[in-house]
Amino acid sequence: RPIGWISTVSRAGVINLAPYSQFNNLGYDPPYVMFSANSFPESGHRKDSVRNATDTGEFVVNMATYELREAVNITSRFLPPEIDEAAVAGLEMVPCRIVSAPRVAASPVHLECKFHGSMALPGNGFDQVHHVVIGRVVGVHIRDDAITPEGKLDVIKIRPLARLGYHDYTTVDS
Repeated sequence: RPIGWISTVSRAGVINLAPYSQFNNLGYDPPYVMFSANSFPESGHRKDSVRNATDTGEFVVNMATYELREAVNITSRFLPPEIDEAAVAGLEMVPCRIVSAPRVAASPVHLECKFHGSMALPGNGFDQVHHVVIGRVVGVHIRDDAITPEGKLDVIKIRPLARLGYHDYTTVDS
């Protein structure tokens, strides 16, 4: 599964950045993407990415790559909502053109998204709800060096990360 590295900003202006392997595209014309986050295990509350996206109506998908794997791992930590994971990982964040959530400067691809809707999928326990967030892609950024001479994304060069299951990950390198 591809990893959606989701950046949001809270109502208080705090940046949140977290990777989600429950991520995928849902349509092309217009383009929609989704990510799904389980609840915090101890409280059942929504994770910061879900809360911020639903509260502000915006989020950004940053491509998680092999080059950025250590930063992706750092941003997967459970930190309090007032902590900026991008800062903890030492990442520069840059503004988007359409949405207010920032994007990871070092990531080669970004999808600016407007919140379309969400749903809660029940788990086997009251505190095991899975929150699905759907966004309409309203802006795309692709770094020039990530594009082939034919105008396509150079997947081999940027080496996107993916989750295989358990704690197993892979990257595209051939």
